Amino acid sequence: MITDYTPLYRNIGYRFNDEELFEQALTHRSKQKKHNERLEFLGDSILGFVIAEALYQKFPHEDEGNLSLLRMYLVRGKTLTNMAKQFNLGEYMSFGVGELKSGGHKRARLLEDAFEALIGAIYLDSDVLTVKERILCWFKDVLSELSVEEHTKDPKSKLQEYLQAKIQTHPVYSIIATEGLDHDQTFTVEVSLGSLAQTYRAKGKSRKEAEHEAAKVALLAIRPQED
Repeated sequence: MITDYTPLYRNIGYRFNDEELFEQALTHRSKQKKHNERLEFLGDSILGFVIAEALYQKFPHEDEGNLSLLRMYLVRGKTLTNMAKQFNLGEYMSFGVGELKSGGHKRARLLEDAFEALIGAIYLDSDVLTVKERILCWFKDVLSELSVEEHTKDPKSKLQEYLQAKIQTHPVYSIIATEGLDHDQTFTVEVSLGSLAQTYRAKGKSRKEAEHEAAKVALLAIRPQED
């Protein structure tokens, strides 16, 4: 773990008053009891709020459904992991011996968690206006380049188009479970992708909703470099 935080402070545009809080945000649970999971929980909530407000203001004529899809794209794991890598966050993280040997500082999920924990730590070290300013600064480019059409198209249509272009096949949706009473059912749908062996599942309050959710899950899994 690098102990000179000056380059990282420069990268994130913030210098901590409480360095112990900063170190906690970068500490994995494999290292010690005082780790970053509670800060991650806090940071995730703050990030979701700030991005939701930014989208609400940027796209005044979009409905709730489209805003939700845009927010999902911005706060998904790949976006946060990429930002963590830009900050070189993994090189400053602290792990237990086992996690360190397995390359924890390069694992996408752990980088994502640390990024969210960093947000929680900045909030506790300063105030809501400061952390909001930092988040909007970090997301400035991706927000400015955000395409409503690209990221709010029907996910079933996007999956169909992708598979047709890549492997000349189409997705097949199957209901694998139905739970609840007739007036309040939950459907579990599985989508298979032809020659791509992996299947993906999701739930919804209708078959259509479940199919859409399954398509979203599949898209995020099979085309992570393009969303």
